[in-house]
Amino acid sequence: MSTPIPDPAQRWRCGGCGNLTRFDVRRTRRTTEFWHFDLAGGHAVEETEVEAETVESVTCRWCGRDDAVEVVARADVGADVAADVAAGVDAEHPGRPGTAAAQP
Repeated sequence: MSTPIPDPAQRWRCGGCGNLTRFDVRRTRRTTEFWHFDLAGGHAVEETEVEAETVESVTCRWCGRDDAVEVVARADVGADVAADVAAGVDAEHPGRPGTAAAQP
């Protein structure tokens, strides 16, 4: 069974040791990318569209368990952030242009 990816109002927690910050994540992604090549042959990926993503496993870096990692609510997330998430505002980058927090 795969572990879900937390949304901005959630986080992972290891039920075995209490770790909240260090996890090894094995995932598979299907993407479409726009690669821009310069005349010398070097390239930069300028756009990436994630078409599908599957988290295969999440393992606690502290105790090594992969059977105890769970998604829990973030304690520091208040009603304002939950409202932003519902409205589609990027809570991880609140100052990013185009989000409500970046508006004057």
